[in-house]
Amino acid sequence: MTVSGVAGNAPSTLKVGVDIKHSWSGDVVIDLVAPDGSTYRMKSASSSSTPNVITTYTVNASSEVANGTWRLKVQDVYSQDTGYVDAWRLTF
Repeated sequence: MTVSGVAGNAPSTLKVGVDIKHSWSGDVVIDLVAPDGSTYRMKSASSSSTPNVITTYTVNASSEVANGTWRLKVQDVYSQDTGYVDAWRLTF
């Protein structure tokens, strides 16, 4: 996602909304990747068997310039289940 027109750095309370469809949410690891390549872990793998990850995370991204290309990195770290990113958003 490309951000432009935001002065200065990102906030210490950057909101990252995710809507990830997955049959076993514990398999999913989620990172926010800043424009400079820094990563912020928002969700680690767990034993949760509930489906889907639909939530908003708060990230302290205050050391990052707001403008640039932000990426959501989602990994399924186990086998046998599938999923996809349905939507995501940043709220500055």
